[in-house]
Amino acid sequence: MSSTAEKLADLRKKLELAQEPAGEAGVAKRARKGIPSARERIDMLLDPGTFVEIGALVRNPGDKDALYGDGVVTGHGLVEGRPVAVFSHDQTVYGGSVGEMFGRKVAAVLELAAKIGCPVVGINDSGGARVQEAVTSLNWYAELGKRMEPLSGMVPQISMILGSCAGGAVYAPINTDVVVATEAAYMFVTGPKVIREVTGEEVSLEELGGARSQAEYGNIHHVAEDERAAFEWVRNYLSFLPSSCQEQAPIVNPGLEPELTDSDRELDTIVPDSDNAAYDMHEILLRIFDDGNFHEIGAQSGQNIITGFARVDGRSVGVVANQPMMYAGALDARASDKAAHFVRMCDAFEIPLVLVVDTPGFLPGVEQEKIGVIKRGGRFLFSYVEATVPKVTIVVRKAYGGGWAVMGSKALGADAYLAWPTARIAVMGAESAVSVIGRRQIEAAPEDQRAAVRQQMIDFYNATIATPWPAAERGYIDAVIAPASTRLEIRRALNLLRDKKLDRNPRKHHLLPL
Repeated sequence: MSSTAEKLADLRKKLELAQEPAGEAGVAKRARKGIPSARERIDMLLDPGTFVEIGALVRNPGDKDALYGDGVVTGHGLVEGRPVAVFSHDQTVYGGSVGEMFGRKVAAVLELAAKIGCPVVGINDSGGARVQEAVTSLNWYAELGKRMEPLSGMVPQISMILGSCAGGAVYAPINTDVVVATEAAYMFVTGPKVIREVTGEEVSLEELGGARSQAEYGNIHHVAEDERAAFEWVRNYLSFLPSSCQEQAPIVNPGLEPELTDSDRELDTIVPDSDNAAYDMHEILLRIFDDGNFHEIGAQSGQNIITGFARVDGRSVGVVANQPMMYAGALDARASDKAAHFVRMCDAFEIPLVLVVDTPGFLPGVEQEKIGVIKRGGRFLFSYVEATVPKVTIVVRKAYGGGWAVMGSKALGADAYLAWPTARIAVMGAESAVSVIGRRQIEAAPEDQRAAVRQQMIDFYNATIATPWPAAERGYIDAVIAPASTRLEIRRALNLLRDKKLDRNPRKHHLLPL
């Protein structure tokens, strides 16, 4: 019979083996790739010393040579003092591929997150299914998908792509709330070699699955310079979100700057007098929320629209804003998808929405019609109508046509709809409108006077029709405000709306235009 001391020594030996299951070969592999270990990655995410590992000694009982961990490290810890469940692929063990015991470990941590109501962060660096375990591997991918669905909208789910991920290792992340990658990461369903063999198509690894490319396609919500920056982005992202849909997001530094500031007053001159002059919408966003703090999501995709988190009186808000620097702020298919996803995410976690409007409407063109701008614009509209959180809209300049409607119009459910005196609200811009309603009058003028007549009509349209006053007179705007007062008006509106409740008709679910 062995003594307790011998049993403790045996435990220490097993735990030591579990820390580095692939031994020196694994250490050498990481050194060649220049990557941290699975546990080092977890440490970069969590508050120091808070990680509690689950299943360190798990391995395939049917294989006498099986390695501890089975290719994934799982457990929980704290981020800014709040619980977070985490799993991290171990590239040194079976390439981080999914086997049965791997699947059981991740399933257990997902079930834990559902039980206690905490975010899940998946750190992905995997080639996908484990070929050696055949259909068992595929079965566990399906089992994990089944466990992820109940978590969607219940707790924040974040995926990090830190290596070259393929197959199931990208299908699972794409179904989480946000996907974050490093510049050196790749994600694709099948790699360039398989594509070449199956279709004969030649494509570079970078074009196919590079992080920048995938961000442009809309599959990645943030590309970080390196792993440390990626983990810092995730920690900051979590600070704007509640631990679950049953809680409220943390309140950070409420009560700051309750009066007008010099930064507020700068808003009175920020919109150019020329209707066609561009400006950076970020300059407005930095002045209308707490501390100029804005955490952007999806910056590398659909750059004609800006989405991200800010705070108003210490409380999280979701921001959707047009960007005049890109396509003059016009909406298109990709921007609509980006905005719809973000609006639905904010609504799931009871985060109020603030929309900041400067758009000439939807981008026209054959290519946009081919890729479904009607359907995808409809998703954005549907998502906004569906949202029951407090909704505030500010029109700073153009709000034309379908862009006026979908960007948080009062008719779609905005609780507070405000406009600056620089707002231009109409069916279309002056140039297009005059071409439609003034064509005959222009053609009737002598040829040498047509340009002057056209300009006269444009000026009249801008002075009398494309202004905030007709909308204000009809009650489509709650107030026309001085730009300098915007930050305080948003604060007042959201304080009033804090206890907003909106009951929906009972049904299984609606049919989003997909």
